[in-house]
Amino acid sequence: MARTAEQNAAMREATREAIEDAAVRVFATRGFAASKIRHIAAESGLSAGSIYRHYASKEALFDALLNTASRGVQAAAQTLSSDAEPLTLVRGFTRILLTDLASGGSEAAFYLVLNHAFLTDTPRGSAARLAGSQRALWDAFAALIARGQAFGQFVDGDPHRLTAYYFAMLSGTASMRTLIPDGITEQDVDLVLRLLTEMR
Repeated sequence: MARTAEQNAAMREATREAIEDAAVRVFATRGFAASKIRHIAAESGLSAGSIYRHYASKEALFDALLNTASRGVQAAAQTLSSDAEPLTLVRGFTRILLTDLASGGSEAAFYLVLNHAFLTDTPRGSAARLAGSQRALWDAFAALIARGQAFGQFVDGDPHRLTAYYFAMLSGTASMRTLIPDGITEQDVDLVLRLLTEMR
């Protein structure tokens, strides 16, 4: 029996997800420059030809990853800009990130790939593409910290500086999760939030 159009579309989407997940792992371990389509094919269990049917090049595949990242970061910035209680928003945001990082999936590797692309501008133009959404997220988080400080929920201090330390801790967590997979296997939201709340 022939597959329906919906089944074909679902199969194409599943293949794209498998390719992108494999690409993230390859980029995280080899770096963008040293990664080849054949490496991604081997990691995904697909043929190189199958990958080329979905993405014209390694650069096009990375471009798709950047688009996914930008949409996710913009959505997070929008969530953090809501009128909900600041501490509740920060706690929920932190729980989601730590759960993703501790899950054993590709989230930690994805985080590292994006950090590397942003810091080294590899491939060229990545930093500029990520800068807008990254700045929107950081500004939304800093504004949330400032609002929470007015309610006595967060420690005193420059909100942008506290934001920088918070995201540096998450970057370190992503690095450790990738380097020592068994080292971080569960979330500890309260531990991370001590930086902002001095919780005991």
